Amino acid sequence: MRFFMLKKLLLALVLLSLVGVIGYASYRAVLLQSQSQDVQAAALMRVDAAAVADGLSQAIGVPTVSSTDPAKVDVGAFRYFHRFLQARFARTHQTLSVETFNDFGLLYTWKGSQPELPPVLLAAHYDVVPAATEGWTHPPFDGVIADGFVWGRGALDDKNSVMAIMEAVEALIGLGYQPKRTLLLAFGHDEEVGGERGAKAIAAKLAERGIKASYTLDEGGAVTRGVVAGVQRPVASLMAGEKGYLSVKLRLTGDGGHSSTPPRHTVIGRLAAAIAKLEDEPMPARLIEPVDALLGEIAPEMDWPTRIVVANRDWLSPVLFAALGGSRTTDALIRTTTAPTVFKAGEADNVLPTEGEAIVNFRLLPGDGIDAVLAHVREVIDDEGIVVEAMAGFGSEAPPASDVHAPQYKLIARSIREVFPEAIVASGIVLGATDNRHYASVREQGYNFSPMPYTNEDAGRIHGVDERIAIADYERMIQFYAQLLRNSLGAQ
Repeated sequence: MRFFMLKKLLLALVLLSLVGVIGYASYRAVLLQSQSQDVQAAALMRVDAAAVADGLSQAIGVPTVSSTDPAKVDVGAFRYFHRFLQARFARTHQTLSVETFNDFGLLYTWKGSQPELPPVLLAAHYDVVPAATEGWTHPPFDGVIADGFVWGRGALDDKNSVMAIMEAVEALIGLGYQPKRTLLLAFGHDEEVGGERGAKAIAAKLAERGIKASYTLDEGGAVTRGVVAGVQRPVASLMAGEKGYLSVKLRLTGDGGHSSTPPRHTVIGRLAAAIAKLEDEPMPARLIEPVDALLGEIAPEMDWPTRIVVANRDWLSPVLFAALGGSRTTDALIRTTTAPTVFKAGEADNVLPTEGEAIVNFRLLPGDGIDAVLAHVREVIDDEGIVVEAMAGFGSEAPPASDVHAPQYKLIARSIREVFPEAIVASGIVLGATDNRHYASVREQGYNFSPMPYTNEDAGRIHGVDERIAIADYERMIQFYAQLLRNSLGAQ
């Protein structure tokens, strides 16, 4: 009898403890307050929508397609684009100095009245990826204006940013604006193939001159709609970091021969097993500051029970990582990703290959170095016969994440709220790579944000078919850059 009473007592204590834990977790979730600050929408600069749409249309009409093979680059198109900018933005070219790097990289300087202040650097790129004509509603390099959109390659990535920045500067000059702080505009011509001759060269020159920007801002984030699960409001993603890049080659040689008498494990079998291990044992998940800040900023807008998990992520991290790991996009926020992309072995169906190779691409979370990833690969594969090597020219460490509490972040966030008052401003990291990484050594802080709407549908348009931007959205891009520059540069 005493035993059963003790058993009931223990069960009651367990239930009470469980209720207490759930109650505590729910209480912390209830206490979450929206991070959205009460910022009044700004009186935005007036924009001639038809005129700016025509300008973007003309820019898209110049096929500035970059390539790793210089022989495949249409240098005439790049030269024409420079002449187009000079003609389109006459006041800007009269007021700002401009330098070229490796023929086509552009650096504009608008000198402020207080040169002792660290400058602001806005980065963008005007090169684009190739586009086949099949499947497009309108030809990719015609810059057609139809149905309220400007259509064509570069409308979202990234001629829209180049043109919006230039339109904003041209308009401010026309209004008599003169900045206190110097502005740098860095426009790359080879971002789509690594930025080595554009942004990297510009950054090297800035370093040589001893220039250190207060902040850099490049593409990468956007005003997303319906992208963040459980959040109904638009989320303006002001990214505070981006991932590194590494491609690893796996090479293996073995005995060949006729396929009728194979060894227990062939070259293909061993390489396939190695790749399967890498997929099954990825780099460990962890929260870096920009992603932790992202979760904190959007948690008050989330539905239950997701809100409870995020509110208690300090002790529910296994549950959180399991949830985030269920989506390709959110899994990439919490770990260095593993993606086998190339496999080469064998030439005939009845011949055992004597050699094979595979390429595995890793996108490095800030804090995971190239050496650490290579060590992880060797440990997981555990096959001394497989040669593991980083591919030359295909490795780039992730730049250090920037501070989401810095004054520069707060200034950009305030500018976003003034132009997009309906949006939640949240941090995060760029899952790909941008030119911004090249400026890491010549800045105090670096962020990524493109002031344009972005939906799941748009994901297929960037580098895909029917790239386009709504004229009204492009107009707001220009207004954002004008507002940001007024907030950042001050005025005489």
